[in-house]
Amino acid sequence: MTQPIAFHARITGRVQGVAFRAWVQAEAQGRGLSGWVRNEADGAVTALIEGPPDAVREMLDALRQGPDRARVERVETVSAAPDGLQGFAIRR
Repeated sequence: MTQPIAFHARITGRVQGVAFRAWVQAEAQGRGLSGWVRNEADGAVTALIEGPPDAVREMLDALRQGPDRARVERVETVSAAPDGLQGFAIRR
């Protein structure tokens, strides 16, 4: 079995008020990924995404597109240590 990887992602653009977090949760769950997503006070969205390398890379590609109502300007990623999270949560 492949070792899981994890990334913190910061997404900027029109990503709040467009159901972005729910979309991220659904996309991540559909790929069998774990982690969380939350809105930030400055209008960005941040997420921790953890799972098999191929699925994580697919998710990062999906974040660059976003859902139809969003306009993603930038996705910044930083490698993180996987910590065995279960499920994918929307945090407040």
